[in-house]
Amino acid sequence: MTPAADLERLRQALWRCGRHRQALGHALADLALAPLTGPADLENPGRERERLLDQFTYRFIRLQDDLGQSLMPAILRCLGEDVPRLAMLARLDRLEQLGWLEQAERWLELRQIRNALTHDYPEPLEQQWQDLQAAIAAAHELVQLFDRLVVRIRSEGWEEAVPAR
Repeated sequence: MTPAADLERLRQALWRCGRHRQALGHALADLALAPLTGPADLENPGRERERLLDQFTYRFIRLQDDLGQSLMPAILRCLGEDVPRLAMLARLDRLEQLGWLEQAERWLELRQIRNALTHDYPEPLEQQWQDLQAAIAAAHELVQLFDRLVVRIRSEGWEEAVPAR
């Protein structure tokens, strides 16, 4: 039986990640409706597109942060793992061994994409464009990962931790 405190941590992490996932999904849908066509679109994106890019970037970063810092440790706690003793790479490896992640290495690649978006120093538009395209593809992966984790959480019998949509 999973301790109530562990289920509560899981519930809170799911709630936070779910909010980010939903907003990120909206941003991805809006970007698909008004796609950027090249680096020049980033030079003067206009107010609405700038807001959309800001929302996308914020929610992408937050979803990845909360998945790695809250949801994955909460899952491991519910599985009875000694989370405080595990470094992040060890957590990822353990989740892969248990079948919760397909590839721990891919998470590290997604993290590099996330880190490229957080830099505030000026980069050539071409580099910004490449970073954005990589982030959009990575965002789709994060959304799918979150959705798969929710399905798996339900299958583990931790349904009470999954917030109603």
